[in-house]
Amino acid sequence: MGSLTRALRFSVSRAKLYHRLLIEIRGFVRTETLQHIALFDKCKNFTRAREVQAAGLYPYFKPISRSEDTVVVIEGQERIMMGSNNYLGLTHHPEVLAAARAALERYGSGCTGSRFLNGTLDLHEQLETELAEFFGKESCLVFSTGYQANLGVISGLVGRTDVVFLDKLDHASIVDGAKMSHGETMRFNHGDLAGLERKLQRLPEGTGTMVIVDGIYSMEGDIADVPGLLRICQKYGAALAIDDAHSVGVLGPNGEGTAAHFDLVDEVDLIVGTFSKSLASIGGFAVGSENVIHYLRHHSRPLIFTAALPPSNTAGVLAALHVLQREPERREQLWRNTRRLQDGMRALGFDIGPTETPIIPVLIGPLEKTFLFWRKLFDAGVFTNPVVPPAVPPSQCRLRTSLMATHTADQIDLALEVFGRLGKELGVI
Repeated sequence: MGSLTRALRFSVSRAKLYHRLLIEIRGFVRTETLQHIALFDKCKNFTRAREVQAAGLYPYFKPISRSEDTVVVIEGQERIMMGSNNYLGLTHHPEVLAAARAALERYGSGCTGSRFLNGTLDLHEQLETELAEFFGKESCLVFSTGYQANLGVISGLVGRTDVVFLDKLDHASIVDGAKMSHGETMRFNHGDLAGLERKLQRLPEGTGTMVIVDGIYSMEGDIADVPGLLRICQKYGAALAIDDAHSVGVLGPNGEGTAAHFDLVDEVDLIVGTFSKSLASIGGFAVGSENVIHYLRHHSRPLIFTAALPPSNTAGVLAALHVLQREPERREQLWRNTRRLQDGMRALGFDIGPTETPIIPVLIGPLEKTFLFWRKLFDAGVFTNPVVPPAVPPSQCRLRTSLMATHTADQIDLALEVFGRLGKELGVI
């Protein structure tokens, strides 16, 4: 019986082993046959960018190996930077760089925590105090990026029973902030204040309402009609918020932005912005009444659940803010450069749309011609930004140029000469 028992045990053990092997083989075959993941179909089918890359016309993610203010080195060649948002030319200002270096030594490389918990520095509070004073508001809240500032303000204030109104050309961060909120989003045609008013008229009385627009529209270069917007907002009890990302350092008597440009600082409820343009760093802010900012400190998820702005960036922004206020001649030079490029483009016959600011879009038309124009400019030593669908309609592709205070007249004239030569060659003018 002992040997029979052992034989049976061996047979059972072998059967179990075979059974496990069969399961593993079946699992392997099943894995092989089902390894297709539907989620990634869109990735495999997205071929347009690779086609443009293969044609040598791909304009994005170009690594800069060195920057010298208005001149950058890309692919080993110096090129005039005509696509930066460094409006006042402060990214290389010695005072800004020195402040960033000193903050690195004093505070280290990062905050490693959110503002809400362990990440608030005295530098953050100093910056908030100075920004509130600069913009003529009671209080300020600093975010880690300008994108997060819009996300945090809109999603933090617009609740389930509220409505937020967006201009159709508002920046993506405003659109995403509205999506992230629990309220209803309504959009109106660009600059169509009559359309906005018709939509506001249909809301039940007492509905919590925000209207938020760009101060300067980043692809068109035109300025929001703040007086008209205020008239409508005050009539219907809506809060007005302005994203001044491209307006700080550009508009206003002292570079305070769009509300100051129209002498309406007290009437505009919230001003949101970024440090990644005129203030030469990264980060964002919101300024407004003390009770609104206090509420956002405790209800803005993009503030609470992300690491605080690093010390070097914060110190650099403070220094840039001081230079902005101390050197108004930079803004004056920026506007001289703007007029030089605008007048030159129009004289050559280019369509630059309704721009009123240092953002100067050059309308090209078809996508293929826009990429080709960009490539020829790039090869000729002029860097611009091609803007194509979905950012603009297919027939309105453009090359976005933007000025700095530190561009020289010779650099602008060279860019105009290249634009004119290539515009004729490609049949744009």
